[in-house]
Amino acid sequence: MKILNRPFAPPRPAVPGARRPAAPPGTRSRTWAAWAVPLAVLGGTALVAVRAAALGQWIVDDAAVTFAYARSVGEGLGPVQQAGAAPVEGYSDPAWLALLLFGRALGLFDHGAWFGVSDLALFPKGLALLCVAGTLACVGGAARVALPARAWLVVLGTGGLLAANESYVVWCFSGLENSLYGLAAAALAPLLVRAVVARGAAATGVACGAGAVALLAALTRPDGAVLAAAYPLTVLLSRRRGAVRAALLSVGVFAAGYGGFLLWRHAEFGRWVPNTAVAKSQGAPSLAELSKAGDLLTYAGWPVVLLGAACAGVVLGRRGPARRVVAVLSVPLVLTLLAYGALARDWMPLHRFATPVWVLGSAVTALAVTAVAHGARPRVRALLCCAMAGALGLSLAGQAARGAGFRREPTLSMCWVADRYGRTFDAYADRLTLRPGATVALPDLGGTLLTSRLRVLDLAGLTDRTIADAYAAHDKAALTRHVLAEVRPALVHTHGPWTPKTGLTPARLRAAGYAPLYREGDGGDYVRTSAVPAGAPRIAQVRTWATPHLNRLNRQKHEERGHLGGCGARLVPDGRANPGARSGRATAPTALPAPSPPRPAPGPRPSHARPIPLASPRPAAPVVPVVLGVRS
Repeated sequence: MKILNRPFAPPRPAVPGARRPAAPPGTRSRTWAAWAVPLAVLGGTALVAVRAAALGQWIVDDAAVTFAYARSVGEGLGPVQQAGAAPVEGYSDPAWLALLLFGRALGLFDHGAWFGVSDLALFPKGLALLCVAGTLACVGGAARVALPARAWLVVLGTGGLLAANESYVVWCFSGLENSLYGLAAAALAPLLVRAVVARGAAATGVACGAGAVALLAALTRPDGAVLAAAYPLTVLLSRRRGAVRAALLSVGVFAAGYGGFLLWRHAEFGRWVPNTAVAKSQGAPSLAELSKAGDLLTYAGWPVVLLGAACAGVVLGRRGPARRVVAVLSVPLVLTLLAYGALARDWMPLHRFATPVWVLGSAVTALAVTAVAHGARPRVRALLCCAMAGALGLSLAGQAARGAGFRREPTLSMCWVADRYGRTFDAYADRLTLRPGATVALPDLGGTLLTSRLRVLDLAGLTDRTIADAYAAHDKAALTRHVLAEVRPALVHTHGPWTPKTGLTPARLRAAGYAPLYREGDGGDYVRTSAVPAGAPRIAQVRTWATPHLNRLNRQKHEERGHLGGCGARLVPDGRANPGARSGRATAPTALPAPSPPRPAPGPRPSHARPIPLASPRPAAPVVPVVLGVRS
């Protein structure tokens, strides 16, 4: 009725069909500005991902040590290498360990395979890719302040430089914590820029955020603690109002968090530093040792370095926000260079500890080149683009020559270690009819811990306090006495530099009652003869069996383009694959053939010589790893 009672309204004149109103001027440019940086982040991440895809499923064995700790903690055993072992901090990346534990709790890590690829390889590489994207997003946040209209170009340039850097790609996708360390270094960039360039030095949130990011870096790698000095140095050098308060606040946040972690570490492990640092005998560096940071300039390629330095010099000579951003980013870059120089030389190739240097150096170079090109004439821009392309080409050629050996034979694959040591020594124990819970002493640990049901004694000292102390004291006699007189493992393996470093030479092993099962250079596989119930005849039989199998494994690794070994769906003791893998087609791991039970030697057999049962296929239920209790 109300509708009917409304007064009459004359009809509106017909409106001719008109086009949709045109967008206000500048709308398209604002839309592009909003999406340019995210698209550049995706593009740069894709460039890195393409280079990383060439690594396949390779995971370095050192990463698997952290994987083993993640399994122990996830199963409620505590921070130990195996069930029953004493707590020893055999890892140096607690923040990365926490991410692995989070993935394990979600069922994404150490549970099976995705489309035939073990999640032990897939999940860490997926995390690394996310960290790369986060790294480029942080670079974009800093670049927006310096070059708002060209920030996307800085991000894309940084991604291109990182993708061209083989060291960055290899170690970020090795299963180690490098990608998270690079992200932490990059995350400082927008905070430092906001504190100085955007006049936020007195902002409490920025100071606390910088302290928290530095804490993340320190918990990712011990040398990451150097980044705690980046924010205080930056704001103090800026000499703005409130700089001292902001610096103290940032240091306080870092000190509170890291101090609490150190107290927990000492209460849990009895050390103020990780056991890995003790084993590596990390000491105060000399000035000569600091000079090895110059090796990074050679590796990156002098053409790229000189071009980036020249452009940075031009930008620093001008006024404007780009000048201050380049100066700000140079602070953490110098700190990470010094930290790299302070570390003991690493035996692995391609500068494993240089990841934050590559991130910050690439960001500074991309920003400086873009800033110079932004205000230059077209001819100068074209010349600059040609110079950058030529420098990158020379850098790639130089890195390809230095990395040829790595591509031919990647550094110690986790899956190969699982085949060569974990499954092989389990097979030794079966064929030799060793007592359950026998001990094996060897230096290659990660894949062994994930697959072996034996007690493992780490000859590298990363997870063994006594051996780490012997290395720190340079007391080889104490190490050999601990191994041969106190522990007396049933099985021993040494090779390469580990034979002279441990003092476990063939002559010393024979004198201690060990017989060779397989000779490998000046080391090899040895068994304590008194641990074999059937004695010399059984040892001879196993030696005959081991030679062709291990010759094949070594030939595949060293001569057949770096055979990586077989992880299968999941690395677990007894070499069992997980039949319930998510792909629905979990393939059994590549392992040595199951031995047929050897005939016992004539005469009575001791009651304790019951053979360890071989692995047998399980039904479709998920595999629950069973590890024998050990005592360190």
